[in-house]
Amino acid sequence: MNAPQVDILFQPFRVKSLALKNRIVMAPMTRSFSPKGVPGENVAAYYRRRAEAEVGLILSEGTAIDRPASKNDPQVPFFHGKEALAGWQRVIDEVHAAGGKMGPQLWHVGAVASFQTEWVPDVPVESPSGLAAPGVPRGGIMSDEAIADTLAAYSRAAADAKRLGFDTFEIHGAHGYLIDQFFWSATNLRKDRFGGATIKERARFAAEVLKEMRAAVGPDYPIILRVSQWKQQEYTARLAETPDAMAEWLVPLVEAGADVLHCSQRRFWEPEFPDQDGTNGLNFAGWAKKLTGAATISVGSVGLSGDFLGSFGGENSSPVGLDNLIQRMERDEFDLIAVGRALITEPRWVAKVRTGDTDDMPDFSPAALGELF
Repeated sequence: MNAPQVDILFQPFRVKSLALKNRIVMAPMTRSFSPKGVPGENVAAYYRRRAEAEVGLILSEGTAIDRPASKNDPQVPFFHGKEALAGWQRVIDEVHAAGGKMGPQLWHVGAVASFQTEWVPDVPVESPSGLAAPGVPRGGIMSDEAIADTLAAYSRAAADAKRLGFDTFEIHGAHGYLIDQFFWSATNLRKDRFGGATIKERARFAAEVLKEMRAAVGPDYPIILRVSQWKQQEYTARLAETPDAMAEWLVPLVEAGADVLHCSQRRFWEPEFPDQDGTNGLNFAGWAKKLTGAATISVGSVGLSGDFLGSFGGENSSPVGLDNLIQRMERDEFDLIAVGRALITEPRWVAKVRTGDTDDMPDFSPAALGELF
């Protein structure tokens, strides 16, 4: 790969107050290296290394908002409390010192248990309808008071992100966690205003989250929302079977305050609606951009031969070329591309892509998930 081929990846990009030097985003990836929920110097150094190696925007691992059962792993970091926020202050200071831009991913897991640990919180888990998956009861149904308290917790997290100096933040609304459990008809059986037969009705909770967070940070601070069709509970799940349904889902979320939609799919090159003629096989991020007019981030097995779900089953992945990605970006299908596992094994992945020094890109091994380097 030579440098001229990848020029499109290194064009600057701006959304509101966020100015990026290139189009490459470090995807949020749970690392579980924060004892008692507090990110330490090793976490700050991990992110700084990627900033030093030219990542345009770093999105942190999922960080738990201030709710009693918002996380499902004791080593996942909090984004609340004096110690945890001091740790995140160190992280953003290190990233900025290296010339990088960063946002925390703000997260509530809902009723989903971790597949990596048997730990459970010491209070009942909460979700829209007391379901971890379709037909699988776990925890309690969120009351009106719990919903109000959760909205307030998201608002506080937004204000703290801005106060600490983060350049943006991402709301985790994907992969079957709390916000996505509201979206999904199989886990949202509510009869109040946060439920309903249509995706537009079930998106009301997410819209309220966005409105509260927007009010906390003001009009010029960029907000990213991560969404997905697939769920960890059901890989083939789809919230929107047609472009019209996708518009009903996503347009209100952009109107409520999302500036950027981070559209998670397992393989970025797969078309979202294969039966739609004349669309050049637009992927999820492509359709989201077309339907909403918002900026979008695509993601899914960039630069690697296998998808990330296979890595959890012990599968290795080998480096592959970026021709398909470059073609899609050159036709403006989406604005930014998130890279995950490739940046775990090679902190200098972005710098190597820019210079064409890609011959020695390492394979991805699941063993890398057990280290922080």
